[in-house]
Parts: sequence; C-alpha cells; structure tokens
Amino acid sequence: MKSAVETLNPTRVRLSIEVPFEELKDSLDAAYKKINQQVTVKGFRKGKIPARVIDQRFGRGAVLEEAVNDALPKFYTEAVNEAELNVLGQPEVDITDLKDGETLNFTAEVDIRPAIEIPDYSGIEVEVDAVEVSEEGHRRLRRAAPRALRLDLPGRACRRRG
Repeated sequence: MKSAVETLNPTRVRLSIEVPFEELKDSLDAAYKKINQQVTVKGFRKGKIPARVIDQRFGRGAVLEEAVNDALPKFYTEAVNEAELNVLGQPEVDITDLKDGETLNFTAEVDIRPAIEIPDYSGIEVEVDAVEVSEEGHRRLRRAAPRALRLDLPGRACRRRG
C-alpha cells in the first residue's frame, strides 16, 4: 500500500492511497462468503455456491463493492498511522480508480488537529506586585479562620456543615 498526504489547509489533509489488488484478496474472499450466506441459487445449498456462479448471477461488481467497503477502513487507518496524523471526525472518502485485478486508488479528506508551536517562554520575566495586609486584615483572618476551616480527625464522625 502506498499513501501520500497533501495538506489542504492547517486543519485539513487529503490522503491519496493506492492499494495493490493482492492486498484486497482477504476482503474479496470475505465478500464471497458474505454474499454466499445471504443469497440462494437454485441447485446449490446455502453457503455452497461457487464464486464463478456468484459472479455470473450477481455480477463481479457486487462482490468488489462488498470487498472494498470491508477493506477501506483498514487501509485508511493504516495510512493515518503511517503518516502519524491526529484525525478529528470521519473522513470523506472518494474511490478514484478500481481496476479489477490491478489496483484500488482512493482519496480521503479529513480534519486534523493543527500543529501548535509554543514559542520559547524561558526568557519572559513576570513581576508580581507585593501585597501588604494591614493589622486589621490579620485580625479579621484570625477570627474567620476557625469558622472556615475545621479539622476532622480520623476515628471521629464527620459532621456536615450547614
């Protein structure tokens, strides 16, 4: 599988993915099995229909569609992991080319988390103004502290205030 990433804007990318048909083999086999379980053909038991009969009766396109729908999420996830993207939301997928026996090409546009570069902040200096508390403020704090704070020791039941 080959994939390329094209940046559309800082928060959106387009993945172009090319998959050789050999990598679709497992999905194609699974598609035949799934269709085999869903349909009935006179002269064959359910689940025992040969692949060529399915192709003749229902068309190779139905099988390919099922296989591609099954395989797309896997290939999309591999491409995202390979490109190390932080995706947000679901992709908009467009199958650009599907050649039976050759390749599957598709694009996926998806929103990504933007890359944020934090500038060097080690040289920034901050001045904090000194706060002075008057003697009256100290007295108020000492009087209010016992009402606001209470120490509950282990072994004693906690009391609910209010």
